[in-house]
Amino acid sequence: MSGARGWRAVLFDLDGTLADTIELIVRCYRHTMRVHLGEAPPDERWLAGIGTPLRDQLQEFARDADEVARMAETYSTYQRTIHDDLVAPYPGAVEVTRALRDGGAAVGVVTSKRSAMALRTLERCGLGDAYDVLVTADDVLRGKPDPEPVLMALDRLGLAGEAGWTLMVGDSPFDIRAGRSAGTRTAAALWGSCTREVLAAEAPDWLVSRLDEVLTLRP
Repeated sequence: MSGARGWRAVLFDLDGTLADTIELIVRCYRHTMRVHLGEAPPDERWLAGIGTPLRDQLQEFARDADEVARMAETYSTYQRTIHDDLVAPYPGAVEVTRALRDGGAAVGVVTSKRSAMALRTLERCGLGDAYDVLVTADDVLRGKPDPEPVLMALDRLGLAGEAGWTLMVGDSPFDIRAGRSAGTRTAAALWGSCTREVLAAEAPDWLVSRLDEVLTLRP
């Protein structure tokens, strides 16, 4: 595989981009809704919000702030019990991140997951040492689509002001919006939870069908 090709940094979303966690997310959603609401609304309502922080998603379904907190606890507790059986890296995740770093680019993970579970997912996927910076929901006040997580990753990498030489790769509209608002180039991952039509509507710089296509992109 070729290397970084001129990028100062390549930032990846985690769920649906580096890690195949869609089934895990859907099962946790259904369980949480059944516990608190008696039944789960259609999966599509939840999938449309993937990429934003958990509590932000739950606000659409909870009746008050206290219920958001209870739902979040139910979701997180259940997730811990089934996580390891339902998480795997997407093909090429380990090889692509390694090739980017070998080619001189910093690699970051910018996720709306909380820190403990993000680290567990990365380890489960063999990506525990595959990145130079990790920004999670615990690190920011405003999650994606706000640019704060992307800008924080650049700052921690010592690349503030280098957004134009940075690529943000993600599988949701929120990833693309966060990257664009931060000034990065953007690549929409077509193997995650969103359709080509939904992602194309965000006008990313690139639409990519496989992780190794990231290595062919140029600043």
